[in-house]
Amino acid sequence: MELDNSTAIALLGRVAKQDQAAYSTLHRAMAPRVYAFAMAQLKNAEQAEEIVVDALHEVWRFPGRFNGSSKFSTWVLGIARYKILNAFRASRDSEVELDAEMENVLVSDNEAAFEEIAQQQRQAGVRHCMGKLSGEHQACLHLAFYETMSVQEIASVQQCPENTVKTRLFHARQKIKNCLRLLLQTEGHAEPQNA
Repeated sequence: MELDNSTAIALLGRVAKQDQAAYSTLHRAMAPRVYAFAMAQLKNAEQAEEIVVDALHEVWRFPGRFNGSSKFSTWVLGIARYKILNAFRASRDSEVELDAEMENVLVSDNEAAFEEIAQQQRQAGVRHCMGKLSGEHQACLHLAFYETMSVQEIASVQQCPENTVKTRLFHARQKIKNCLRLLLQTEGHAEPQNA
């Protein structure tokens, strides 16, 4: 469910008057976006769900904190960002496990299993390289490519100058590109680069 900014702000005004129906509408619209944003950084469904609950609870408790200097969604993702940073501080576990999909493919006798495994390995490679980025770089990429936010909106969420966002995006893309190149070279899928 996608809400335009003016509708979201009108609903937030009703939330300020303790209108639960308005809050439910905002929650349905923003929960998937906050969840995706949190999952992209935390890689943990349980923690991502907690971020959704905590961030949207802040919207319910403090709707007056929205000052209109950004889009409503930018404000909510900014709240989520602080919750994510707190989650990182609380625990920095990075366990690598086979996900359920990979396990199912490995025990499958499907003829296309090899291609499925190759696709999942490529996705795992991208996740691995994303995991090597700093939190700010990961958040920047997520906001730019999954939330399709402008540089100005990302700067508002990350509370930094627009040029910092541009620099973070540039460096994040370069780091992912180099990381993927190294992964492919170590697996023998790419020819070594000539100096």
